[in-house]
Amino acid sequence: QVQLVESGGGLVQAGRSLRLSCAASGRTFASYTMGWFRQAPGKEREFVAGISPSGGTTDYTDFARGRFTISRDNAKKMVYLQMNSLRPEDTAVYYCAAKSGLYNGQFSYTSQYDYWGQGTQVTVSS
Repeated sequence: QVQLVESGGGLVQAGRSLRLSCAASGRTFASYTMGWFRQAPGKEREFVAGISPSGGTTDYTDFARGRFTISRDNAKKMVYLQMNSLRPEDTAVYYCAAKSGLYNGQFSYTSQYDYWGQGTQVTVSS
């Protein structure tokens, strides 16, 4: 069982940065594929970024590539999402997710993740 707790959200002006953190419990954190997703009001939850268990492979959706960076610290059981050049359309609840089982190189499907955090609100003002 893994519990995930996100933090770091808040209200920020367009063009500024935020760093989201996800603290995980559980002894096998280093074996999990991790992902960040977001959900805006009235919209479906969407993939933002993913990272392999070792941290050696990352993937981003188009709107995140070049602005966001996902990273992890397996010793601390933490996953991070550094978000730069934020835009009003980045406003959403951001969720951390963990996928157990063998790493298969897939990051973007919500259905493949076994554990989810409660989310942290990010609001970007224009």
